[in-house]
Amino acid sequence: MTTSALYPFKLDPALHVKVWGGRRLAAMMRKSLPTAEPYGESWELHDTAVVANGPLQGNRLGDLARQYGADLLGASNDPAEGFPLLAKLIDAADWLSIQVHPNDEQAQALESEPRGKTEAWVILHAEPGAQLVIGLRMGTSREMMAEAIQRNRLETLLVYVEVKTGDVLYIPANTIHALGPGILIYEIQQASDVTYRLYDWGRLGLDGQPRELHIDKGLQVANLESLPRVRQPKNELLVDGEYFRAWRHELAGKTFNIETGGRFQSLTCIAGSAQVAVNGHDEISLNKGETGLIPACIPAFVMRGKGTVLRSCQH
Repeated sequence: MTTSALYPFKLDPALHVKVWGGRRLAAMMRKSLPTAEPYGESWELHDTAVVANGPLQGNRLGDLARQYGADLLGASNDPAEGFPLLAKLIDAADWLSIQVHPNDEQAQALESEPRGKTEAWVILHAEPGAQLVIGLRMGTSREMMAEAIQRNRLETLLVYVEVKTGDVLYIPANTIHALGPGILIYEIQQASDVTYRLYDWGRLGLDGQPRELHIDKGLQVANLESLPRVRQPKNELLVDGEYFRAWRHELAGKTFNIETGGRFQSLTCIAGSAQVAVNGHDEISLNKGETGLIPACIPAFVMRGKGTVLRSCQH
């Protein structure tokens, strides 16, 4: 145990039903889905995730962030703003909406929110031919974009790319994007749910009504000048972005000694199992589909096992 009474947490996620969701979170990530509805997202690391082990079991991370402050979050974060990162597992059985997120300055100006949303996707499973949208065709103006939305034909301006398991896409704020059907991903992002939905394929929501669009703000923040690139990383470091980093650790019977640098560490097991220990004790076991959290006050931890773990932290 650390002097702050914090220890490695095992987390129970918050599950979210989505009109575009499916059942892969159960079939591929061993999630227990409580109803027959289409589940699209499992929020693994977030203020709404709940500690599942030890003396603080049953507490939400958002409450613990306010209670423990820098010991949990790290010195650079304001506890009043909650966890700065959000890690999700996402199952897309249908197209997500075409959407765009503001950057920090725009989120503060347009929504009075502390942060915008830059994100990254790690493709855990992709059906043959599965696609993403990564933006609009070069040369598209805001006027052309607005007209295409009004005429329900934005898909004619979109840039599609095929993806396969293991691909990674870093998506800066202001990028027009969408996740396509047949894909399961791990997402690491700034902890913001500010989304400007530009286009929803003429679909109705689960309540039978069209979902709200945010065209004016979306047009305002959209980047029409560049496109992100899908990569297939060859080393452990998958993402090295402005707000976060992410690694894939193939344990394969090896032992990893990891220093935290005063940053909390999010650990999601995507295959097999892993054991995590601090000072030879305070151990947690993570099976496929489970997430753990190492508080920022813990200087180092050991990870071993025969699984695969995605580790994320602030930059």
